[in-house]
Amino acid sequence: MQTKEAILYALNLSDRAVLSAIDEMSDAPTTFPTANGGCHPLWVIGHLALVEGSMPGVLFGEPNPVAHWQPLFGQESQPVNDRASYPPFDEVRAKYVQLRASNLKLLESFSDADLEKRTTTPPKGLEHEFDTYGRSFLTLALHQMLHRANVTDARRSAGRTVLAART
Repeated sequence: MQTKEAILYALNLSDRAVLSAIDEMSDAPTTFPTANGGCHPLWVIGHLALVEGSMPGVLFGEPNPVAHWQPLFGQESQPVNDRASYPPFDEVRAKYVQLRASNLKLLESFSDADLEKRTTTPPKGLEHEFDTYGRSFLTLALHQMLHRANVTDARRSAGRTVLAART
């Protein structure tokens, strides 16, 4: 297995796993995963969209098309249990899907040698995780799976059964 093939596998597997969990919570998108709050499903999909949108910036210094969502879904934002505070769930999910598809197309255009290229603008504090093209794309997949846990915990908080990964 070549590097690009492995990264594509990780991105596609993590995408299916997180979207199946997100979709299960589309009727209760602001359910917190714990009694003390946390990252609810709407925040998670918005956050993932924001990160997907950052990839052209990380790689080439291009602007994030959803940068205006930073106050709602950025790393320092605080999820709130008020759907009216966010764009509609379907809009956020659709934007995430669009940005992920764009990033997959971008990755497909690279050779394995391209994956060793240095990024232009890695996020502050995550320079190592986003230091090369390849590591940046792999970090997307790992980051996505990390936040899937928030969504599966929100399912439990909503009194639903445990959700097994559907891949």
